[in-house]
Amino acid sequence: MDAPDLTDPGRPPAPDGGRDRIPPSVPVTGHRATAPLPPGVPPRRRRDPLKDTVPRGIPALDEAAAPVPPAKRPEMIIVTGMSGAGRSRAANALEDLDWYVVDNLPPQLLPALAGMMTTVGAGVHRLAAVVDVRSREFFASFMQYLAQLRDTGVEVRLIFLDASDAALIRRFESSRRPHPLQGTGSILDGIQHERTLLAGLKGTADEVINTTDYSVHDLARRIRELVAHESDLALQVTVMSFGFKYGLPMDADHVLDVRFIPNPYWVTELRHLTGRDAPVAEYVFQQDGAADFVDGYVGLLIPALPRYVDELKPNVTIAAGCTGGKHRSVATAERIAASLRSAGFKVAVQHRDLGRE
Repeated sequence: MDAPDLTDPGRPPAPDGGRDRIPPSVPVTGHRATAPLPPGVPPRRRRDPLKDTVPRGIPALDEAAAPVPPAKRPEMIIVTGMSGAGRSRAANALEDLDWYVVDNLPPQLLPALAGMMTTVGAGVHRLAAVVDVRSREFFASFMQYLAQLRDTGVEVRLIFLDASDAALIRRFESSRRPHPLQGTGSILDGIQHERTLLAGLKGTADEVINTTDYSVHDLARRIRELVAHESDLALQVTVMSFGFKYGLPMDADHVLDVRFIPNPYWVTELRHLTGRDAPVAEYVFQQDGAADFVDGYVGLLIPALPRYVDELKPNVTIAAGCTGGKHRSVATAERIAASLRSAGFKVAVQHRDLGRE
């Protein structure tokens, strides 16, 4: 059977606006019909699929999402130099700054070690390797493997430690250990042989540190100046409450005795509460001299605390004690912590004996 001819003038019109009949008053654009707009009504904007995927009034997901922090670029430090110049102390200083330290590493393993580093999560992204003459093929292959390491995209810094012959001899004699290259000769023979082998490497170092007049603390400070980020130098303060009847905290740097304050334990309404509860704190610091004593103590601490970092002590513990470690010491520790946080310090609070009664 032949298909019906839709253009047949004798065919009856489709009911109520059927799709096969277009009223003559509606203009046609291509294959799509558009109804005429009333006077004064602006034309509708053309739909943009990229902009119209989110309904109006709802922010786009990309705009609402938190920004992704940039990945940390892997960093590697190679510590080398003269034996006795302080490589071990430098490695300890880097380890204290949360670097992953590998000592006495053969240079052949440097590229493989760098390949184990990561830029995401809690993986190792700051690695330090101590490489020296104890690696017997060090000088024959080090520069080759260092070039391979730089080609991996890892940020590499070479720190060379040096000292005078007299200082090195004095250090070897005080430690009663032979020089690694001494053999059957003297300590000075070993030092001179090492200087000859290291002469070219010293000239390629990013940093040369002469430790002749350095103490072990001076060297650690110098390493911190070279490699530490701002977050590495922040002081960590721990404020602890404790009860004297359970003994003094062994790791406390400062001990504050608040047993001169009347004990909330003898107030029936407060006995079951702790120093964390507002009624107890209010009672404690309404006592004569209590608030002035604690606030004055914090005022003494604030200018002194940053100096601990200068002296290579990044952690300080302040302990406040009362009889049982439940009321007065807890309220005092919370008040000290709040004041130190307001002053910009990073503070953690511990209540050692809370709950022991």
